[in-house]
Amino acid sequence: MSWDILITHIKGLVQVREPGTEIVAGDAMATLPILPNAYLAIKDGVIADYGNMDALLVHHAQHTLDASGRFVFPSFVDSHTHLVFAASREEEFVMKIKGASYADIAAKGGGILNSAHKLQQLSEDELFERTRKRADEIIATGTGAVEIKSGYGLTVKDELKMLRVARRIGRETPLTVKTTFLGAHAIPKAYTHEDYVSLVIREMIPAVAEEKLADYIDVFCEQGFFTMEETEMIVEAGKRFGMRPRIHANQLHRSGGVQVGVKTRAISVDHLENIGDEEISLLQNSGVMPTALPGAAFFLNLPFPPARAMLQAGLPLAIASDYNPGSAPSGNMPLMIALACIRMKLTPEEAINAATINTAAALELQGTHGSITRGKVANVFISKPVPSVAHLPYAFGSPFVEQVILQGKIMSAI
Repeated sequence: MSWDILITHIKGLVQVREPGTEIVAGDAMATLPILPNAYLAIKDGVIADYGNMDALLVHHAQHTLDASGRFVFPSFVDSHTHLVFAASREEEFVMKIKGASYADIAAKGGGILNSAHKLQQLSEDELFERTRKRADEIIATGTGAVEIKSGYGLTVKDELKMLRVARRIGRETPLTVKTTFLGAHAIPKAYTHEDYVSLVIREMIPAVAEEKLADYIDVFCEQGFFTMEETEMIVEAGKRFGMRPRIHANQLHRSGGVQVGVKTRAISVDHLENIGDEEISLLQNSGVMPTALPGAAFFLNLPFPPARAMLQAGLPLAIASDYNPGSAPSGNMPLMIALACIRMKLTPEEAINAATINTAAALELQGTHGSITRGKVANVFISKPVPSVAHLPYAFGSPFVEQVILQGKIMSAI
């Protein structure tokens, strides 16, 4: 047998699944299949084989890697990011420290409008180069597939520019990229609510669709931003152009975003810092993936999503980073897993399931990503020598990833 890459003596091969498991939910999220003393073989960019070292026959591989004392994981799938942005906003961070609220900052021209102003000054190439650095950053911390939203353009020209950059990240890096049109992120000062919603529906959505730049459509359904009715109008318009909805829901208030997400058959509702029994009940048997963004809750000092209540109701749960310059300036998925364990009381197994197989489903990548399964894309990483998978959230902030393999290619040396 000849393989491109063979990883041997793996202490534990994590998230091993046979074909057919697309999501895990409820009590099943506590189970994370780990194959001890394992090997993993990669051929032509996909997972070709795996098994116990005792079953490894005579073989030949172009590259053989010894993972003694280390775990091998499927790469994380980050199903909610704003990776394309012009610049950081640490000046607003200082304002927050001094007591300003998210709404206070937005009222002073900060927040999303601040990011939009900065982005509008950049060329497409400049924006790509800045985004490329962030793409390299998330690859190094274990992410192999990512969703990237627009929403800091707020003009037809600049929303298209953002989405072109996002598509280019998918072409020119080894990341698997899904794109989301989020023109309905904020209301520019020059527009009334009604006029801007009309711009999004009548001009932005058709222009995005014409260039085939977005897989999904999203709306910031929140007090002071977009109402339930506006959210429904916008996502239904996107659906007519083949963009499936995913909703910014219930971040700052009980905004009705979950209700709209269920009604419009969104693929996911994301944030969920402010939900209760009503929303959890609506999500049951809806097919909508509840997605927690613990980095945003942490950074904004918001309540963390009620993960235990959702799992006890039998729901699945996904965890993503929300990487953005205003409310979650980190795309480090190991840190998101740690926050989910520490503040949302998920077990390490539940959190890892939430950041791999369930986020893959939230990006409709369940057939190719999110688990160690024969035939899936060879997106994996090798951990540093650690005693257990629980060391990932336990040692929060400590480097965890030693070597990355994406699309069957070695990204860094062990």
